[in-house]
Amino acid sequence: MLDVRSRQDAAALLRRAELGRSPVAPLIDAFEGIGTEDAYEIQLINIRQRVAEGARINGHKVGLSSPVMQQMMGVDEPDYGHLLDDMELHEDKPVEIARYCAPRVEVEIGFVLGEDLPGEGCTPADVLAATERVVPAIELIDSRIADWKITIADTIADNASSAGYVIGEGRAPRDLDLKAMVARLTSDGEEIAQGRGDAVLGDPAISVAWLARTVAKFGVPLRKGHVILPGSVTRAIDVEAGRTYIADFTGLGAVSLSFT
Repeated sequence: MLDVRSRQDAAALLRRAELGRSPVAPLIDAFEGIGTEDAYEIQLINIRQRVAEGARINGHKVGLSSPVMQQMMGVDEPDYGHLLDDMELHEDKPVEIARYCAPRVEVEIGFVLGEDLPGEGCTPADVLAATERVVPAIELIDSRIADWKITIADTIADNASSAGYVIGEGRAPRDLDLKAMVARLTSDGEEIAQGRGDAVLGDPAISVAWLARTVAKFGVPLRKGHVILPGSVTRAIDVEAGRTYIADFTGLGAVSLSFT
């Protein structure tokens, strides 16, 4: 476990890497003994700083929500990060790749909350009851760790590798089978990836309920109006300048993100 000063130093290192678009070596190289608890504290140091500078928390994201990714990272549960208002992207505004270190996109079935979620004991049924609308979403992920050579501590400390997100209009969850929902990611008319909702812990609502229970332990509520991204239904895709990526969900609609 790290001391307070080491956590602050690690947070500052990641923040400089993000602002300077200059990725750094894995944190384990400089901070021997770093663990999951340290990593979440490092994440929070930077989130609190950004909020103090004027950013607003718009919601949260869940990462490592598929068994394959958990096995690769050597963990048995997901991780989470924060979505801030300055991370919100828009379909009609191309994203400059140069703003990021090594950007990728993920395809997600997003949730916009119409009511606060309970914390301890939150169930998938609670999630669906509190959800105003389910939305097509693309998360822009990025790693401030060079070449994506990340451990679980690296990605948690680095805000779960989150960098931005865009959501579509969506609809109320009633009559939607989120587990069987198919999403297709295309670019220039070519299908790049495809996945189903049950790739996310068997059901995206399970992922959101896990998040609500987990953050409640730290006194963090999931509030009305928050956007929750429960995890990707497809593999992450490296983005290229000049291309538009369209995520189309059966029964839900599409959302797109362009890069320049």
